[in-house]
Amino acid sequence: MSGNFEGRDVGSGISVIRESTDVVGSGPRLHRHPYAETFVIIRGRARFTIGDTERDGGAGDVLVVPAGVAHKFAVLGPGVYEAVHIHESDHFITEWLE
Repeated sequence: MSGNFEGRDVGSGISVIRESTDVVGSGPRLHRHPYAETFVIIRGRARFTIGDTERDGGAGDVLVVPAGVAHKFAVLGPGVYEAVHIHESDHFITEWLE
């Protein structure tokens, strides 16, 4: 189950995406935000590109992407990737780079 909410709709200063997929290779294309984004991985694995660095993240990992840094990820499998993506803004602002 995936879903999201913008904080301004519920009186919060953060916005959240709940991601859950078993589709290997899925994930957003390269983008950036004018605020930090924190990934809390609940289960599964994904390969993150954060700026010039690649890092595999798995269950229990927390990755923080600083404001303005280009990033993307792709689900590695096997199994379900489930995570909470926390945007430090009351609404989503995304600049797509590819």
